[in-house]
Amino acid sequence: MSRTDAEVLLAGLSVARLQDVLAEPGPGPAGGSAAALAATMAAGLVRLVARVSTDWEDAPGVAAQASALGDRSLALADDDHRAYARATAELAAPARDASLGAALRRAAEVPLQIAETAADVAVLAALAAREGSEVVRGDAWTAATLAEAASVSAARLVHVNLATRADDELSVRAADAADAATAAREVALAAP
Repeated sequence: MSRTDAEVLLAGLSVARLQDVLAEPGPGPAGGSAAALAATMAAGLVRLVARVSTDWEDAPGVAAQASALGDRSLALADDDHRAYARATAELAAPARDASLGAALRRAAEVPLQIAETAADVAVLAALAAREGSEVVRGDAWTAATLAEAASVSAARLVHVNLATRADDELSVRAADAADAATAAREVALAAP
């Protein structure tokens, strides 16, 4: 599988192959995809906590939300490398026009979606840490920490991919998502 293959489907790869794909140079899956996959794993851990927490009344709803966020994150992992590949191709094109700006904007919008989705996972992880079973509290802490890392790193990619000013709408939203994820992780780790 080549890094230039825009049809890489990360969900179907083994973890060993995924590691190799992420290590390949070129416009294929890299940081944004890895952040989205971290959010997917975090969502899976939230689902675990909810499923084990039989005394938690809201657990089924939290599990359903985590499942939807995990599915979204997994799809964003592939969307990210495809958007980045399109932007890279536009940059290399001899006749750059208005399509370059659109491609760069899309390459920033996908990591923004990753940052916001990961922040939502972090909020659920904080709730799971507070309300879920003590038996799996460590899993909720791990979920919150993974989700924060995903959100913060994806937020930075928004700035890099768009080369934005700090006051750009996408940059502001990305920073807000990263801040929310960090706050949620702090709440999760404060749970006894």
